Amino acid sequence: MLLQEKESGNLVEILDIEALFSPKETTVKGQYQVGEEEQDPESFEKGKLNFPSGESLPQCWIDANYKSA
Repeated sequence: MLLQEKESGNLVEILDIEALFSPKETTVKGQYQVGEEEQDPESFEKGKLNFPSGESLPQCWIDANYKSA
């Protein structure tokens, strides 16, 4: 799955989909999709990512207590 880093606008390929869907995880492993060479995996804060369309990630992926809000 490709997401976009909010600050830079760079695309990030998410390597751990389960962590992305889990509201208990605040970070997710991914790698930038820039340049011709494959980038090294990094840890990204989920709150700093959104969909390439600009839409935010669903609250249930980010906040473990989203139902009580």
